[in-house]
Amino acid sequence: MKKILIVIFCLLQFSFIFAASAKYESENYNLNIRYNDVITPGDAIFVRMNITVPKNHKKTKTEPEKKATLQLLQDKKVIESAPFYHLKNKKTNYTEMLCGIPVSLWLKEGNYSIKVIYADSDSDIKEFILPSKLEMRTFPEEILKLDERNTSIKTDNSPERAAQIDKLNNILFTTMPSDIFSLKKFTTPTESQRYTAYCGDRRTYVYTNGKSSTSLHYGNDYGVPTGTEVHSCAAGKVVLAESRISTGWSVVVEHLPGLYSLYYHMNELSVKEGDMVTQGQLLGKSGATGLATGPHLHWEVRLNGSAVRPEFFLNNFTFEED
Repeated sequence: MKKILIVIFCLLQFSFIFAASAKYESENYNLNIRYNDVITPGDAIFVRMNITVPKNHKKTKTEPEKKATLQLLQDKKVIESAPFYHLKNKKTNYTEMLCGIPVSLWLKEGNYSIKVIYADSDSDIKEFILPSKLEMRTFPEEILKLDERNTSIKTDNSPERAAQIDKLNNILFTTMPSDIFSLKKFTTPTESQRYTAYCGDRRTYVYTNGKSSTSLHYGNDYGVPTGTEVHSCAAGKVVLAESRISTGWSVVVEHLPGLYSLYYHMNELSVKEGDMVTQGQLLGKSGATGLATGPHLHWEVRLNGSAVRPEFFLNNFTFEED
């Protein structure tokens, strides 16, 4: 049996992500892999895999579905993992799968690698380490002094706020393999280029009682006036549209299995839970509801529950052909 693993760095540029390629060839199937090979704190790793089988291969009714898993390892320890999901296509003897995993905003220097585990059948399982490189990123730190209103919101330990947090987390950690609504690169939710904060900022909140707490900022803030139109960054399904104690009027849109965009502190909403939206569709208008020191839009992206820099998704992160 011929088995060859070939790694080729593509000359094509997908927006700002250079796609690396890998191939695996055997007498039973061929794998063609495209992925972003740079591991960077706050970004993600996406892998798109095409599997072809010989034309004379006839699929049987009992033939198991092809499966694969994507892993991010530190040394030999798995720190992120997710199953691939199948993309629809009309070709025979051809399977296409996609998977994305987040790279932690807290990632430290170390020895990291990307692994693909592919199962053509229960007995034919292969593992591949995809060549990659680590690029570290530094994040700014800031101190925010809160007034009485925002101190009260930030320190709210009520059952109502706890229930809202649980509800949101249940959504963000849900992965539905069939929910493939968009493979396009994202667009920004507003035309404004005035950013007042970024995803990954290290924040210290100082309360009116003199106490403080530290946390990460999980999205990008646009300094826009109340009433600015807010548009969906990609096609998807509205899975949350309500007023929350911390984030005010909020919208969450599902785009791919485990991939969600979030829009906070809005003044009014134009959609409701269950709505299907197109890329660029109006979701509502910005405001200063919830924990906000002034009018702005907080735009956040979550992958498998973890925050990822929204800028990452402004690239062709699924390696979709134009």
